[in-house]
Amino acid sequence: MTKLKKQFKAESKKLLDMMINSIYTNKEIFLRELISNASDAIDKLYYRSLTDKKVSVDKDELEIRIKIDKDNRTLTISDNGIGMSEEELETNLGTIAKSGSELFKQNNDKQKDIDIIGQFGVGFYSSFMVSDKVVVNSKSIDDKKSYTWTSEGASGYTIEEGNKKDNGTEITLYLKESDDDNSYEEFLEEYNIERLIKKYSDYIHYPIKMLVERTETKNDKEEKISEDKTLNSMIPIWKKSEKEVKEEEYNDFYTDKFYDYEKPLKVIRSSVEGRCSYTSLLFIPSHAPFDYYSKEYEKGLQLYSKGVLIMDKCSDLLPDYFSFVKGLVDSEDISLNISRETLQENYQIELIAKSLETKIKKELENFLEEDRENYEKFFKDFGMQLKYGVYSSYGAKKDVLGDLLLFTSSKDKKYTTLKEYVERMKEGQDTIYYACGESIDKIDMLPQVETVKEKEYEILYLTDYMDEFVFKTMMEYDGKNFMNVSDEKLDLDSEEEKEELKKSNEKNSKLFDEMKSILNDSVSKVQFTHRLKNHPVCLTSKGEVSTEMEKVLNSMPNNQNVKAETILEINENHPISKKLEKLHKEKNKEELEKYTKILYQEARLIEGLPVDNPTELTNLICEIISK
Repeated sequence: MTKLKKQFKAESKKLLDMMINSIYTNKEIFLRELISNASDAIDKLYYRSLTDKKVSVDKDELEIRIKIDKDNRTLTISDNGIGMSEEELETNLGTIAKSGSELFKQNNDKQKDIDIIGQFGVGFYSSFMVSDKVVVNSKSIDDKKSYTWTSEGASGYTIEEGNKKDNGTEITLYLKESDDDNSYEEFLEEYNIERLIKKYSDYIHYPIKMLVERTETKNDKEEKISEDKTLNSMIPIWKKSEKEVKEEEYNDFYTDKFYDYEKPLKVIRSSVEGRCSYTSLLFIPSHAPFDYYSKEYEKGLQLYSKGVLIMDKCSDLLPDYFSFVKGLVDSEDISLNISRETLQENYQIELIAKSLETKIKKELENFLEEDRENYEKFFKDFGMQLKYGVYSSYGAKKDVLGDLLLFTSSKDKKYTTLKEYVERMKEGQDTIYYACGESIDKIDMLPQVETVKEKEYEILYLTDYMDEFVFKTMMEYDGKNFMNVSDEKLDLDSEEEKEELKKSNEKNSKLFDEMKSILNDSVSKVQFTHRLKNHPVCLTSKGEVSTEMEKVLNSMPNNQNVKAETILEINENHPISKKLEKLHKEKNKEELEKYTKILYQEARLIEGLPVDNPTELTNLICEIISK
């Protein structure tokens, strides 16, 4: 038979160059593509045997083989599938983007259970990313002769009669020489080939085998023994019945696939039929990764199509507030682009993502209800992310996340949900009270907290920097408004007490004006209060920005020098109020100034705010106590 040089069709030179250099972004993808094609070829043979009595197949003998030849720098992928005739080699390999698998699916569209991976007919050409030369030996199940297709790239190809005896296809890649940017020798290493198959093709239905050598000692002599090794597990754990899978199997799968040293807190499985059907296997980790709250952390689920890994981390499948979830999604319905590396129609991913969000939310709610101890453990690591979801959505996601949040209660210093707080509220109470600080102990000692607790109102203690921002964006929960106990609007007095306080403030208005003048713009107002029990003084906030929010905002890198509008409140029932009235009545401006400055700085200290002038404060205190 004469060997003639032929040219690719479909503007081959430009198209092939584009596919090698543009469509595929990751060189290691070639192995996934060739193995997927081999799997398709075996599928075609198997389905043919179901309808053609002349074709007999022993399913146990169907396999894909990998062979490494380091001396000749070749990598061979072979299958015992349906094979290709001379005409099919010409049609499928001579015409770029002509897919035999797609044609097979079209011709067998009544077979609902056909699971052919190949769609576009370009995966084969990814082999030229790593090869100078590709040789395809193939024998069709319908032919007595075999044929060999050979190409060194866009220059063209040849087809000649071959000497292959059994049906199937054998593809041999002659690897390129390594350069400064690429090392092609890695595709001649057994461990690396095994890694790539585990990563991309672990769930191909047929065994992927490779002849490997191991050393065995016999009679004090080392002998090299060659043996077949199956490189893939074939059956995905998520395709097995839930009754078949033990907890240990889930744990092993999780720690192996997601490189964790601890078993997950929770496993979530689901199988959904609809506009975009999918199967998912999700895990809630038992601890946060070291880089979880850093820019380096990448969220996302593994995305499979018919058991073949398409994306290692598909970020579109998870909202940011559920970014801690690890796992995978396998769908036969998603549309992929021509290289099978990226997604073609995002609406399908959006459908899956919305369904997953609902599922994860429901599972977390069940987790909270059924296993409180472990949920609290989970919340300590990932609660900040849930809170950020409420804040970053400007409260739009409060219905999704609100019931998953936990806060420490003044009742018993333990975690509580907003729902539980509301259920315990006093009759007639329409406000959820909270207080902010660096720690539970410091919040518990705040002067403003003391009175609210004395009136038997429960308070939520907020210690995370984001907590108050979350409440501000939520605005309300179950029709109950949030209020900081340090807010100047807080009013727990009776009508009689309010009237009494109003008269006292009006009576001492000139005193307060003088004290306000001493403090300049440090406070917006000075007044007596009944919100304090034993403490002499406190700062309350006026407006949307509290003193705690001021601290948080000013600690950020883009410090905008935010300042909360504050009111200096003095306990009318404390002896210090009488002292101030006396100094003002005696027109002792010098002493009044000293007391005013000390009281203001004391109030800042209580709120955890920095003292404006520590030296002046200590001098004033020493001067007064030495008299």
